[in-house]
Amino acid sequence: MLELINKIGDIKKIPENRLNDLAAEIRRFMIEKVSKTGGHLASSLGTVELTIALHRVYDLPSDKIIWDVGHQAYTHKILTGRKDEFDRLRQEGGISGFPRRSESEADSFDTGHSSTSISSGLGYVKARELSGEEYSVVSVIGDGALTGGLAYEALNNVSIVHSNFVIVLNDNEMSISKNVGGISDYLARVRTSEAYTGLKMTVSSNLEKLPRIGSGMIEGIRKTKSSIKHFIVPGMFFEDMGLTYLGPVDGHDIKKLENVLIEAKSFPGPVLVHVITEKGRGYAPASKNPTKFHGISAFKVSDGEAAANNEGTFTSYFAREMVRLGRENKKITAITAAMKEGVGLKRFASLYPDRFFDVGIAEEHAVTFASGLALGGYIPVVAIYSSFLQRAMDQIMMDVCAQKLHVVFALDRSGFVGEDGKTHQGLFDISYLSEIPNMTLMAPKDGHELVEMLDLAVEMDGPVAIRYPKGAQTDRFRGFCAPVRRGKAEVLRRGKDLCIWAVGNMCETGDAVCSNLIEAGYDPTLVNTRFVKPFDKELLKELSKDHKYIMTLEENISIGGFGRAVLNEIAKEKLDIIAEICAVSDIFVDHGTVSQQRKRCGLDVDSLTERALKLINTQIPEN
Repeated sequence: MLELINKIGDIKKIPENRLNDLAAEIRRFMIEKVSKTGGHLASSLGTVELTIALHRVYDLPSDKIIWDVGHQAYTHKILTGRKDEFDRLRQEGGISGFPRRSESEADSFDTGHSSTSISSGLGYVKARELSGEEYSVVSVIGDGALTGGLAYEALNNVSIVHSNFVIVLNDNEMSISKNVGGISDYLARVRTSEAYTGLKMTVSSNLEKLPRIGSGMIEGIRKTKSSIKHFIVPGMFFEDMGLTYLGPVDGHDIKKLENVLIEAKSFPGPVLVHVITEKGRGYAPASKNPTKFHGISAFKVSDGEAAANNEGTFTSYFAREMVRLGRENKKITAITAAMKEGVGLKRFASLYPDRFFDVGIAEEHAVTFASGLALGGYIPVVAIYSSFLQRAMDQIMMDVCAQKLHVVFALDRSGFVGEDGKTHQGLFDISYLSEIPNMTLMAPKDGHELVEMLDLAVEMDGPVAIRYPKGAQTDRFRGFCAPVRRGKAEVLRRGKDLCIWAVGNMCETGDAVCSNLIEAGYDPTLVNTRFVKPFDKELLKELSKDHKYIMTLEENISIGGFGRAVLNEIAKEKLDIIAEICAVSDIFVDHGTVSQQRKRCGLDVDSLTERALKLINTQIPEN
């Protein structure tokens, strides 16, 4: 059946009795393709029937479907003419793992971060009302994304809608990690409220058998139904927020989904359709372990085992040291935002459950919650991906740094992240953290140094952040183990003329550049920054005495980055040295491998060697 799907709208040509066959074929297709490229498999396996139903009920691209986060939208891509591009899913030059308006007119919103769909959908609806147009708007949000505060800000504003707006709640009990908290508990009660769902289905089926009935009776039934829901289903939260609630409905029954979506489409106001799905459905390894298959690298289809070994990553070093620190210091607590496994806190959580807190997709709350723990005498370690911590900027600034509270931030996935692309790149944290007073920012060159930095961070006072990349750490510098001291850099190689000053994992790249320069007959110096803020200004002054040139290397945008701080210090102290900043220019970096992204941004070994040689041969004008 899949060969019949080649463009937007082709799904409407598929006979109804063949839709389940198509769903099975789509799952086989996704498993085969993602096993080679990696991707967000479990989420998309869970929304196959839901996507088919949405595409049959709505008319794309005139109607708008907004996928929250977007990691569940692979079927949507397949149904909109992109199945032939799945061999290059998340590859350089290929299609993104998330919806992208530049890819297809069927993609209504560029996504990648959580809890945005209701707000953006609401904007579409008001634009439609103001313009007098008639297209439909559907926001598809997962129960995990519903733990994010932005979703509730939008729900609180839903009363401004005076026409149809459909919110589909895709309830699979999962974010990246398993959902936690009151909203998860509430939805669980709704899902298991058989008294309500059974009664509703009985009433509905019996009404269908009755001859024509008057509007007064319908209204009476509606009021009675509302009262029954308030009595049986705890809170009826969504209806109290001004939404008409429909569901729960089986998210893998295409006919039932189509019926409820048609009903929802007919309402004159905002409607929430509660859909129950199974994350990873149709592939046993993903169904059994949806967290592992939320975002996975290439794997073997036969058993689901990933090809990559995660034992030697920066995250694994962080995970082991957190367990040790937690054992030795009862004041250490750990906080994450729906990514216990991703940031390496699974074992800490199992060993010290009373001191581990997964707050859901709520980074702002995570940071302010940490400030309260710090004021209460504990040492909170907040472990969040670099790109996601951006959402808590105000809380970091005012609730932690302005109060000089001892909160440790562990920023996983700093720098280039590869295939997840522009929404996940950790290329801004140096800039957004360095600008805040009282913040100390570190960057380890390898996993061993990460351990030392984490040990120092929990002993220090005030706010501390450690940024480190996704993926494997290097053993290239095992012989360099000078103690980590606040504000002090480490000289890895002492030479003359050119000094390469590298941040974090760029030390490995800097060392390779040095090797090339040595082969070319030069004698470079290599410095491991260690502390981005405060950086080692005394060493900079010292090196300026016998070096004419300095190159700074960082996986961060140049604006507000480490290189700019060095340049400012050179200007302030009137140092006699020429600086070259090697960083990411003012762009968002799209998906591809990390090595491809570095090359694209001029941060690969060959490009940097060429820049170093050009710098060394710069003619300095006579005064």
